[in-house]
Amino acid sequence: MKIFTLILTFIATALIVFNATKLNFEALLSGESYTAVLTIITALCAIILLQILRISKKIEKLDKKR
Repeated sequence: MKIFTLILTFIATALIVFNATKLNFEALLSGESYTAVLTIITALCAIILLQILRISKKIEKLDKKR
């Protein structure tokens, strides 16, 4: 599970970097730039959810040890 979350985090980070190159700062909410902004926000949400999943698995593992 740890490798899976790391791979997905890497893919989400790569999407953020790729879409950052597509941004047009003069018109952020129009055309291709709008899609890039939405994809960046979605990738950030995915990274946050993956980190929550990783932390919950660590807590579950510690709870089973008790």
